[in-house]
Amino acid sequence: MEMDLKTYVFHVTGMHCKACILLTEGELREHPKVVSAKSDLGARRVTVRGDFGSMSQATLVSELNQLLEKHGYHLSIDQPDEKRDFSDFRVALPLALLLIGFFVLLQKNGLMELLDTTQEVSYGTAFFIGIVASLSSCLAVVGGLVLSVSASFAKQGDDIKPQLLFHVGRLIAFFFLGGMIGALGSHFTLSVTGTFILSALTGVVMLFLGLNLLDIFFWTKRVQFGMPKRIGEFAYRLKDMNHRFTPFLLGAVTFFLPCGFTQSMQVYTLSAGSFLVGALTMTAFALGTLPVLALLSFGPLGIRSSAYTGVFFKTVGLIVIAFALLTLYGSLVAIGALPPVLSM
Repeated sequence: MEMDLKTYVFHVTGMHCKACILLTEGELREHPKVVSAKSDLGARRVTVRGDFGSMSQATLVSELNQLLEKHGYHLSIDQPDEKRDFSDFRVALPLALLLIGFFVLLQKNGLMELLDTTQEVSYGTAFFIGIVASLSSCLAVVGGLVLSVSASFAKQGDDIKPQLLFHVGRLIAFFFLGGMIGALGSHFTLSVTGTFILSALTGVVMLFLGLNLLDIFFWTKRVQFGMPKRIGEFAYRLKDMNHRFTPFLLGAVTFFLPCGFTQSMQVYTLSAGSFLVGALTMTAFALGTLPVLALLSFGPLGIRSSAYTGVFFKTVGLIVIAFALLTLYGSLVAIGALPPVLSM
């Protein structure tokens, strides 16, 4: 029977980064009537093509939202009001300042080597960035893979082993692949300028991640850094494989998924010029993401669909911006452009 394909364009809210593109497209393709889906982060639109028969747009949007709203996204036929919502900052700003002050206090008391504005990114910083990344929209795809593994293997009566394989695969991959990036950097003799450029690029990537999480500067969503989309799509589609080692492989390929936090750490690791430093940095980052991902493994975490989503992401965004500015400041200190007045 010949298909009667139709194309609809819907507006979408809740997208912050390239990971959101991958996740929304993957979820929409799960609908039995959808043939293809393409998300546009900059325009905040989703183009859906499929054999919808006599189904109205309103009915289709309702069904598609059932797939997306659990991840914090929402489709609409009419363009939503683009009015910026600043009310969440009344809670987000003091909360972010409180958390930043808490970690600075830990640093001053020697309880955690987190902020180092004159040297390199410490393992404590990488760990903390991992925590922030796991709480942001950037690792939504990884969370989706975790939930997919949970659902698929729970049907077969195996709840624990696949989850352990996923997290072990992720940690092993981040150790060895991070080490390989660090070792690759050792083959390049980076000048002070080259090191500055890589450090500054790390800060810029994080800065745009933070701005996107605030969801008030729509133009920043057109500026995205990351690996080619095809790599992320290939990695994400591996979840459809049905093999006992699939969870381990899925955990490993998360190294290549489009997460700006991961990629900012990968850029820094290249400048480290050491297999061990690169391996430990990326492992520290992966360990930072582990607690939230473990909670997703053994009990769904509904942060993105809660009533406090706006406050939550704005708080995370402000913290990310603070660390981005600190990274940029540190890179300028390293080349002698600024004095180390924030040195601790």
